[in-house]
Amino acid sequence: MKKITAFENAIANQVKDIRAEGINATAFWAYRKSIDAENNLIDFSEVIWDEDVESIAETFRQNGITEFTISSTFSGLIATLAAFDKQGFKMAGITEVNANYTDWMTNERAKIPAIRMMSI
Repeated sequence: MKKITAFENAIANQVKDIRAEGINATAFWAYRKSIDAENNLIDFSEVIWDEDVESIAETFRQNGITEFTISSTFSGLIATLAAFDKQGFKMAGITEVNANYTDWMTNERAKIPAIRMMSI
């Protein structure tokens, strides 16, 4: 997964208030959870607040991130997808990502469906 220097520095320095560092919390936690789950792309497995979309898109553009996934099934997903679309990130199909939990039957990370998003 492509590294985001500001996020890596915040992790290394154990920053207490990432917002004070100008870091979007929604993007930061998706990044951290994606690393833990060993995903190749940043995956948003939890709610994405509509007011965060512009900041997330800008952070991704600044760091050369052209694709990510959304595996969350929160109820406002359609509005969030439309907001990303306005920021230049379009739906590019369905894929699978590693979940943040272990499948108790296989004892491996569960695979879950996700929407693949790409910048145009």
